[in-house]
Amino acid sequence: MNDDEKAIRALVDRWMSASMSGDLPAILELKTDDVIFLVPGKEPFGKAEFAAASAGMKNVAIAGTSEIRELTIAGDWAHLRNHIEMTITPQGGTAVRRAGHTLTILRKCSDGKWRLSRDANLLTVKS
Repeated sequence: MNDDEKAIRALVDRWMSASMSGDLPAILELKTDDVIFLVPGKEPFGKAEFAAASAGMKNVAIAGTSEIRELTIAGDWAHLRNHIEMTITPQGGTAVRRAGHTLTILRKCSDGKWRLSRDANLLTVKS
Protein backbone atom coordinates (compact mmCIF):
# COMPACT_ATOMS: atom_id res chain seq x y z
CA MET A 1 0.00 0.00 0.00
CA ASN A 2 1.52 3.34 -1.03
CA ASP A 3 1.37 6.63 0.91
CA ASP A 4 -1.57 8.02 -1.10
CA GLU A 5 -3.68 4.92 -0.48
CA LYS A 6 -2.83 5.06 3.23
CA ALA A 7 -3.81 8.75 3.31
CA ILE A 8 -7.14 8.10 1.58
CA ARG A 9 -7.98 5.18 3.87
CA ALA A 10 -7.11 7.39 6.86
CA LEU A 11 -9.41 10.12 5.47
CA VAL A 12 -12.33 7.65 5.33
CA ASP A 13 -11.57 6.55 8.91
CA ARG A 14 -11.44 10.21 10.07
CA TRP A 15 -14.75 10.93 8.29
CA MET A 16 -16.48 8.03 10.06
CA SER A 17 -14.94 8.89 13.44
CA ALA A 18 -15.83 12.58 13.13
CA SER A 19 -19.38 11.68 12.01
CA MET A 20 -19.88 9.46 15.05
CA SER A 21 -18.48 12.08 17.45
CA GLY A 22 -20.39 14.98 15.85
CA ASP A 23 -17.19 16.87 14.97
CA LEU A 24 -18.52 19.01 12.10
CA PRO A 25 -15.35 21.17 11.72
CA ALA A 26 -13.26 17.99 11.24
CA ILE A 27 -15.72 16.69 8.64
CA LEU A 28 -15.70 19.97 6.72
CA GLU A 29 -11.89 19.96 6.61
CA LEU A 30 -12.05 16.66 4.69
CA LYS A 31 -13.91 18.29 1.76
CA THR A 32 -12.86 20.60 -1.04
CA ASP A 33 -14.58 23.98 -1.02
CA ASP A 34 -16.36 23.05 -4.28
CA VAL A 35 -17.52 19.59 -3.09
CA ILE A 36 -20.79 18.32 -4.56
CA PHE A 37 -23.01 15.68 -2.93
CA LEU A 38 -25.52 13.54 -4.79
CA VAL A 39 -28.24 11.79 -2.78
CA PRO A 40 -31.49 10.21 -3.94
CA GLY A 41 -34.48 12.53 -4.19
CA LYS A 42 -32.57 15.82 -3.78
CA GLU A 43 -30.82 18.30 -6.00
CA PRO A 44 -27.00 18.17 -5.78
CA PHE A 45 -25.69 20.31 -2.92
CA GLY A 46 -22.40 21.68 -1.67
CA LYS A 47 -20.38 22.26 1.46
CA ALA A 48 -22.54 25.04 2.92
CA GLU A 49 -25.72 22.99 2.57
CA PHE A 50 -23.98 19.95 4.08
CA ALA A 51 -22.83 22.05 7.04
CA ALA A 52 -26.33 23.49 7.59
CA ALA A 53 -27.96 20.04 7.51
CA SER A 54 -25.30 18.63 9.84
CA ALA A 55 -25.71 21.47 12.31
CA GLY A 56 -29.34 20.38 12.65
CA MET A 57 -28.26 16.94 13.83
CA LYS A 58 -27.19 17.86 17.36
CA ASN A 59 -28.36 15.41 20.01
CA VAL A 60 -28.22 12.59 17.47
CA ALA A 61 -26.10 9.49 18.11
CA ILE A 62 -24.44 7.96 15.07
CA ALA A 63 -22.76 4.55 14.91
CA GLY A 64 -21.47 2.99 11.76
CA THR A 65 -19.00 1.05 9.70
CA SER A 66 -17.35 1.67 6.37
CA GLU A 67 -15.75 -0.83 4.04
CA ILE A 68 -13.77 0.38 1.03
CA ARG A 69 -14.45 -2.12 -1.74
CA GLU A 70 -12.51 -0.42 -4.52
CA LEU A 71 -9.89 2.33 -4.55
CA THR A 72 -8.14 3.64 -7.65
CA ILE A 73 -5.59 6.47 -7.64
CA ALA A 74 -4.66 8.33 -10.84
CA GLY A 75 -2.22 11.13 -10.10
CA ASP A 76 -3.94 13.83 -8.02
CA TRP A 77 -7.36 12.21 -8.44
CA ALA A 78 -8.81 9.07 -6.94
CA HIS A 79 -12.15 7.32 -6.72
CA LEU A 80 -13.44 4.85 -4.22
CA ARG A 81 -16.45 2.62 -3.94
CA ASN A 82 -17.53 2.10 -0.38
CA HIS A 83 -20.20 0.23 1.58
CA ILE A 84 -21.51 2.02 4.66
CA GLU A 85 -23.85 0.92 7.43
CA MET A 86 -25.08 3.50 9.93
CA THR A 87 -27.52 3.67 12.80
CA ILE A 88 -28.80 7.15 13.59
CA THR A 89 -30.62 7.62 16.90
CA PRO A 90 -32.17 10.97 17.84
CA GLN A 91 -32.12 11.69 21.56
CA GLY A 92 -35.24 10.07 22.98
CA GLY A 93 -36.17 8.77 19.52
CA THR A 94 -36.17 5.60 17.51
CA ALA A 95 -33.01 4.36 15.82
CA VAL A 96 -32.93 4.40 12.01
CA ARG A 97 -30.57 2.04 10.21
CA ARG A 98 -29.26 3.07 6.80
CA ALA A 99 -26.97 1.07 4.56
CA GLY A 100 -25.70 1.16 1.02
CA HIS A 101 -22.96 2.16 -1.35
CA THR A 102 -21.16 5.38 -2.13
CA LEU A 103 -19.03 6.42 -5.06
CA THR A 104 -16.56 9.12 -4.10
CA ILE A 105 -14.10 11.19 -6.12
CA LEU A 106 -11.18 12.62 -4.19
CA ARG A 107 -8.63 15.26 -5.13
CA LYS A 108 -5.13 15.76 -3.78
CA CYS A 109 -5.04 19.47 -2.97
CA SER A 110 -2.15 21.94 -3.17
CA ASP A 111 -1.35 21.33 0.52
CA GLY A 112 -0.77 17.63 -0.27
CA LYS A 113 -3.93 16.47 1.55
CA TRP A 114 -6.60 14.31 -0.07
CA ARG A 115 -10.14 15.69 0.17
CA LEU A 116 -13.59 14.67 -1.04
CA SER A 117 -14.56 16.43 -4.24
CA ARG A 118 -17.72 14.57 -5.29
CA ASP A 119 -19.79 12.02 -3.39
CA ALA A 120 -22.74 9.96 -4.58
CA ASN A 121 -24.38 8.50 -1.49
CA LEU A 122 -26.89 5.71 -2.12
CA LEU A 123 -27.67 4.72 1.49
CA THR A 124 -31.27 3.69 2.08
CA VAL A 125 -33.28 2.93 5.20
CA LYS A 126 -33.05 -0.73 6.24
CA SER A 127 -35.44 -2.56 8.52
